[in-house]
Amino acid sequence: MTLIKSISGIRGTIGGTVTDNLTPIDAAKFAAAYGTWLLNRSDSNTKLRVIIGRDARISGKMISSIVANTLVGLGIDVIDVGLSTTPTVEVAVPLEKADGGIILTASHNPKQWNALKLLNEKGEFLNGADGAKILQIAEADDFTFAEVDDLGIYVKDKGYIDRHIDEVLGLELVDAAAIKNANFKVVVDAVNSTGGIAIPALLDRLGVECIKLYCEPNGQFPHNPEPLKEHLTDISELVVKEEADLGIVVDPDVDRLALICEDGSMFGEEYTLVACADYVLSQTKGNTVSNLSSSRALRDVTEKHGGSYHASAVGEVNVVQLMKDTNAVIGGEGNGGIIYPTSHYGRDSLVGVALFLTHLAKSGKSCKELRESYPSYFMSKNKIQLTPELNVDAILKTMAENYKHETVSTIDGVKVDFSEEWVHLRKSNTEPIIRIYTESTSQDKADALAQKVMREIAAVAGIST
Repeated sequence: MTLIKSISGIRGTIGGTVTDNLTPIDAAKFAAAYGTWLLNRSDSNTKLRVIIGRDARISGKMISSIVANTLVGLGIDVIDVGLSTTPTVEVAVPLEKADGGIILTASHNPKQWNALKLLNEKGEFLNGADGAKILQIAEADDFTFAEVDDLGIYVKDKGYIDRHIDEVLGLELVDAAAIKNANFKVVVDAVNSTGGIAIPALLDRLGVECIKLYCEPNGQFPHNPEPLKEHLTDISELVVKEEADLGIVVDPDVDRLALICEDGSMFGEEYTLVACADYVLSQTKGNTVSNLSSSRALRDVTEKHGGSYHASAVGEVNVVQLMKDTNAVIGGEGNGGIIYPTSHYGRDSLVGVALFLTHLAKSGKSCKELRESYPSYFMSKNKIQLTPELNVDAILKTMAENYKHETVSTIDGVKVDFSEEWVHLRKSNTEPIIRIYTESTSQDKADALAQKVMREIAAVAGIST
């Protein structure tokens, strides 16, 4: 069982012992640390307000109640949007003029996990400095709770998914009429979480016929919730059986979007961002950003439209900061995360669906034809489980030294760029693993490069892979 504390929040497995897992004590402690941080930085005498929302995990109601009442105990008002999505909470924070937000979700992790994701007053993830302050407060156990007359007020507001959809439909580049006229038929796999509420509701507003697969928000994930090819056989088969135009897959908190072509093949989660960027750049000239582990295809599409591509360290907060620094018109992560600043600075599958369907409708192509119109790269995503005795920093330093004659970046782990392929090695922020991502001009080459590098890591570390 595991508890991971990072600048982006706290994530762990439910049950077990305090400080080793995400227990009720740990949830209260870190909610108190976040609330204390908000109070410390406030120069106002008015009560603070925080938005909270959760995905459909079995533990969600318990963790949400603990977090909400801890904030109330600090004298902070809480608006609970209930079963929701990460981007919906991000949108709600500025709309409510709240002072922050907490999303109770472990994103793509299996059902035994949960997490507190922390937002600032803009509805954006905290930067490193602010996250570090919250960790320091948590470690110090220095909390002062409100007296009885100063307790916060708790209210529920379950209308925010609809308001989020209103915001998406109001975007200038979302052409609802074009989508409706295309008469799309779509299968949706929401892994029995809150995407099963939000995505069908969005499609209904867009006039799209929706066939639901695993859309009951009960937290019983029917397959591994990470939207990777090996987990999506059911929807691939159903898309073909139903003669649908495409399949839409989201993770439990609906910030990652994967697509299935009409023949059941993967559009490729890396290409979700590529396709949306291609459409946005065709309408709005500008730059793009993705992280170091994302496909070169975004760079190619960006340069085709006369823009500049930039790569950030992995992590949404890093992508967002570089997008702001470079005035990017769209960006995100190659895991299917679309960040469209015209809406908000957060990965948003609802925005991604609306932009992609507009692009598909206007292109006149099938989903498969659209995918084949983009540069063809192939990725291999692997990982090595970490053990306490492994010195990850030393391993990565040795790997960087071994490839010093190539183009090497060390801003986030080690990325080695070769002429036609690359490899990125980094310690995960959310799991006790080293991630090994490779990309090349064929799947065999990408897999071969990954296996070669994994053997080299094993040799350096003295372990078996």
